[in-house]
Amino acid sequence: MTAPRRWPGRYTDRHGSQELVFETDGRESIRTTIRGVRFEGDTMDTLGALNGDPAEAMFTFLDGDLCSCLLEWGLPLPVEVEGEGERTATLDCALRLDGRDYASGPLYDFEEALERIALALPRDTRLKACVACAWSDYHPVGHAMMSGLACFREAKDVYRLCDGKKGPHGILTIWPRHTEFVQETWLCDQFEHRTSDRGYRNAFPYRGWRPPES
Repeated sequence: MTAPRRWPGRYTDRHGSQELVFETDGRESIRTTIRGVRFEGDTMDTLGALNGDPAEAMFTFLDGDLCSCLLEWGLPLPVEVEGEGERTATLDCALRLDGRDYASGPLYDFEEALERIALALPRDTRLKACVACAWSDYHPVGHAMMSGLACFREAKDVYRLCDGKKGPHGILTIWPRHTEFVQETWLCDQFEHRTSDRGYRNAFPYRGWRPPES
């Protein structure tokens, strides 16, 4: 079990702004404390109060999750530069929860945001995180705004044979063999850069990627 990571951040709503720290296990748990109230969720857009319902005057909720607020945080993100080795960059994130769309601007989820960043980097610079790993994949029916990335590091033998969605070697067939779910920005010692000939997903970044039509 790896130690929790802490991301410095800020919470802002109609009542004001507060610096805070997000704690995460890198998988399916994010916690923080806002105005003395402890919150937890699987992703940043599903943060709910742990101990009962706080006063409605303090926060705004939608189906029990925080909304009508701005969450900001920064996290370390390793990159590899050809000929120069590994460096640590900082990924600055901002998520506006307005009760309708989970992100401000045109981005839909963390995968898309990181794909855009990876494509904007020089060709000799590559992200080093689970989203870019050879052993990670999403379920074909879709996934949440963040997290929900399946790791197959303990089933590499079957994942190497994955050749599409269905069939004896399809992702739907081998899906129960996944090791665990992780966040896109997590990283373990079995990381390998993703190529176009591995698993159900495309290479990362996929050079033929285009933003979804709005």
